[in-house]
Amino acid sequence: MAQALYRTWRPHLWEEVVGQDHIVQTLKNAIAQERVGHAYLFAGPRGTGKTTSARLLAKAVNCLDPDLANRPCDKCVNCIAVNDSRFMDLIEIDAASNTSVEDIRDLRDKVGFAPSQGRFKVYIIDEVHMLSTSAFNALLKTLEEPPSHVIFILATTEIHKIPATVLSRCQRHEFRRIPVQTIIAKLKTLTKQEKIHIDDEALSLVARQATGSLRDAISLVDQLSSVSKKITLQTAQDVLGTATSQAVIDLVDAILKNKSASGMEIIHKALDSGSDPRQFARQIVDYLRNLLVIKLEGGKSLELVPEVRAQMTEQAKGLSTPRLVNIITAFSEAATDLKANWHPGLGLELAYSGAITE
Repeated sequence: MAQALYRTWRPHLWEEVVGQDHIVQTLKNAIAQERVGHAYLFAGPRGTGKTTSARLLAKAVNCLDPDLANRPCDKCVNCIAVNDSRFMDLIEIDAASNTSVEDIRDLRDKVGFAPSQGRFKVYIIDEVHMLSTSAFNALLKTLEEPPSHVIFILATTEIHKIPATVLSRCQRHEFRRIPVQTIIAKLKTLTKQEKIHIDDEALSLVARQATGSLRDAISLVDQLSSVSKKITLQTAQDVLGTATSQAVIDLVDAILKNKSASGMEIIHKALDSGSDPRQFARQIVDYLRNLLVIKLEGGKSLELVPEVRAQMTEQAKGLSTPRLVNIITAFSEAATDLKANWHPGLGLELAYSGAITE
């Protein structure tokens, strides 16, 4: 079975980690000066390098290279064992499926045993915010005074759910969303080496769709590469579901012409053909947001095929900025309105009615 691209391209050295220079430098300095802490908390959005950095830190503290500044070397037996997921002293725990106090007590009982391969036993607890309150309480004492041979690395996407008592016992590092241009640069290197032919416009679309997550971006490229040998912007839009549907374009045209009957007909036809009303509302909001961007700054940042860009530019001219903002607000409410559940199309109909009476 072929390995997923994001796993193939998981960094093995600090230099390969992108977009988190502030954290990488801090951890490298701690290793070089032998001032590694006993507990770390890595927080930030998904796919930004938390688990990867945790594994790199585990490699570095157990690396056998005599030069501390060169750790991890990725060449010694311990580094290779970590890469191959057979290093006995690196224990990864998924807190989502080990939430109970019994799981943490079991961990606490094993912490005292000396490392079997390396210098340190490293526990990586992923999605640590999923632990129960009693499990956190059971972990507290161990976090505060762990044996000298143990390092804890907690990773979370929801730091606000971590008790203050746990936060105070850890060195905290905030991972940032990775900038679009950084993702594009990484994807260009990846696609070149993997011999994946993809247009620059499609790469840019993938980078924006990933919303700061490099792992998501690589997964999207992996998905697209299985669809076509040559990935164009149109292919990427079709596969990722970002291609503008004709129904959305026709609905905005109806708004511009204040045609109540034809707009309602477009909505009903879309729903009758199986479209989810909230998803349809989100598509409308996304399209209207692009019109607003075109109106305010010309739409240079948008990845659009030429015909759609020309059409949207023309539509943007027909709507004032205040009216466009009001319409976006109305359809945004339709996309999230739980009260309209009993009648699926009601939110869309109300938003449209408000749009044409502006």
